[in-house]
Amino acid sequence: MTEVHDKAFLAEADSWIDAHWEEIVAEIGKLVAVPSVVDWDAATPEHPSGPDAHAGMTAALDLANRLGFEPHDEAGEIGWADLPGESDTQLGMICHADVVVPGVGWTSDPWTMQRRDGFLIGRGVLDDKGPLVLSLYAMKFFAERCEAEDAKLPYTIRMLVGTNEETGTMRDVGYYLAHHKAPAFLFTADAEFSVCYGEKGQFDGIITSKQLEGGSIVDFTTGDAATNAVPSQATLVVRANAADLPAAPSIEIIDEGNGTARIVATGKGGHASLPEGTVNAIALAARYALDNSLCSEDEAAFLRMACQIMDSTDGSSIGIDSVDEYFGHLTCIAGTIHLHEGHLKLTVDVRWPTTTSRADLLEKFQAVAKPCDATVENPLGMEPFLVDPQSPAIQMLASSYHDATGLDGDPFTIGGGTYAREFPCAASFGPEDAHDVYPDWVGPMHGADEGVSEESLRRALRTYILAIKRLMEIDLNSLSK
Repeated sequence: MTEVHDKAFLAEADSWIDAHWEEIVAEIGKLVAVPSVVDWDAATPEHPSGPDAHAGMTAALDLANRLGFEPHDEAGEIGWADLPGESDTQLGMICHADVVVPGVGWTSDPWTMQRRDGFLIGRGVLDDKGPLVLSLYAMKFFAERCEAEDAKLPYTIRMLVGTNEETGTMRDVGYYLAHHKAPAFLFTADAEFSVCYGEKGQFDGIITSKQLEGGSIVDFTTGDAATNAVPSQATLVVRANAADLPAAPSIEIIDEGNGTARIVATGKGGHASLPEGTVNAIALAARYALDNSLCSEDEAAFLRMACQIMDSTDGSSIGIDSVDEYFGHLTCIAGTIHLHEGHLKLTVDVRWPTTTSRADLLEKFQAVAKPCDATVENPLGMEPFLVDPQSPAIQMLASSYHDATGLDGDPFTIGGGTYAREFPCAASFGPEDAHDVYPDWVGPMHGADEGVSEESLRRALRTYILAIKRLMEIDLNSLSK
């Protein structure tokens, strides 16, 4: 049950949120308007994640500055702003300003936030620009409170703004920790409530065909789709007479002239860690080509291998399925495909529990790829991240969620990867909520029409404010011991 003094505190927080809500929504819209996708090819020393991702961080730091916090840009890699406390000991919060590419299927401009029937729609409203704005305003709440009381919080709050979380490299945090001490405790607003105490391991693979000569495939692409999402569209161009090709569900056939046909497959996208219910457009296009004998044997062998991977989302179709008590089942998706200099390149994204290993996954993918003479690379891999779900920090965040919302929820693990895994003492903490039921026209993070309810965001801000208050009342330095 919420303590009596916390009830009064929450009433104060509610009044403050009500007074600031319209400007909060407006600020989320301003950040959404910045197409802050990482572009390594455009990276420079001033813009190490590309100019667009840096622009996203700059926009967030501009907001911090307008709210009264001195902004700091660390070599373009990561930004931060502080609310100084009585102690240099830090309570950290972190969000990322970069987003995944929009993909296809949007019913409105992804960079123009729509406000409709109590929902915000736009790329990043949920992952992670909406939570970023909430975190800055939570800090602003305490700044105004401290000014009114002519006092300081026991600890310094440091708000960190990342630039390349969606790439999986999280080199922004690596740069930061190479130059700064980690906060005594940190939470990232980039998961679900009540609180996440563990994240699956991640295995990113690139499967490359042998040289394909004299085949029928002219191009095969998922455009600028992200490797950590199930693609909603794939385009295959083959040497064939478009008029002779049969119609098929989710397939559009376009005559490209010169004896070529463009096959556009439309599926249902979603985050790589939550593939249930998605429809992979790569598989749709590949199966159409196989069913209609549109490939050479070497091309067909590679596509059959790719389809075998996509025949399941738990890895069972290729023998990598595994499960444990903390994380549940492994997930496996194909994210992108491209034809490059005569080679088809397929990327895979695997989120794995503690019952397998990076080495075992690589070995099994190599076995799957061997019959078609394909090669497998594993440029990025991360071990599972796990902390004790009974630890004081995890239990405190869970109770803060319950007391701020009146909703139940046990600590849990996720398949996604957040900044929490990069810090010695951290957790991921909302803002998604399993209690919410959204209409079909509201899309998921990483999907088309990404959306979040304003009610959910208001509830999250209330929760963050209460959690910060309670974390200020304990010995933060003891949490990592």
